[in-house]
Amino acid sequence: MFLEPRIGDESRGWIEVIAGPMFSGKTEELLRRLRRAKIANVRMAIFKPQIDVRYGQNRIVSHDANYFPSLEVGHAADIRKHTKNAELVAIDETQFFDNEIIEVCEELALKGVRVICTGLDMDYLGKPFGPMPEVLAIANYITKIHAICVQCGYPATHSFRKLKNKERVMLGELESYEARCRKCFAEGMAAQEKFT
Repeated sequence: MFLEPRIGDESRGWIEVIAGPMFSGKTEELLRRLRRAKIANVRMAIFKPQIDVRYGQNRIVSHDANYFPSLEVGHAADIRKHTKNAELVAIDETQFFDNEIIEVCEELALKGVRVICTGLDMDYLGKPFGPMPEVLAIANYITKIHAICVQCGYPATHSFRKLKNKERVMLGELESYEARCRKCFAEGMAAQEKFT
C-alpha cells in the first residue's frame, strides 16, 4: 500500500510505480492519484508515449473512459524539457519508453519531484517488458494491481494476446487481449503453440 511521505519531507522526491496486466486498472489508479494532487494544487506534468494512440491525443485515458490531459512524447529524454516547475510527474504506459526513462525518473526524484509511472510489467509472452524491471527496481513504492481472469475468475497477472501477431508491441484492447491468471495464460500459450 502506498504511504504518503512524512511531514517535513516535501523537498524529497520519490518514484511510485503502478504495475500489472492489461485491464487491471493501472491508469484508473493513476488518475485517482492525479485527482487528489489536483485538489491539493500540486503542479503536475503528465506524459504518455507517442506510440499510444488508442484513445486519441494529448490525454491519458482509462478503459472506463476517464481521462486527464497529457503531453505525448517520442523519447524519454523529451520529458526533461517539460518538467521545469512540476512537483509531480506522471508517466503512463512506461513500458513503451526507451531505457533512458530510468535515468529521467532518477533525476526528477533527486530534484524533489514525486514521479508516478504506470505500465505493463510483462509482455504478451509473460516476459519482463521494456524498461519496467529497472523502473520497478528503483521505485520507492510499488502497487501491483491484478485484473480478473476471463477464463476462471481468479486474479489475473498476465495479458494474453488472442491474435497470432508476434510483434512485441501491438496496441489493442478487448479484441486483441484478455487478462488471464498464470495457469490459464500457460494453457492458452500451449494451445497457441500446438496450432502453429
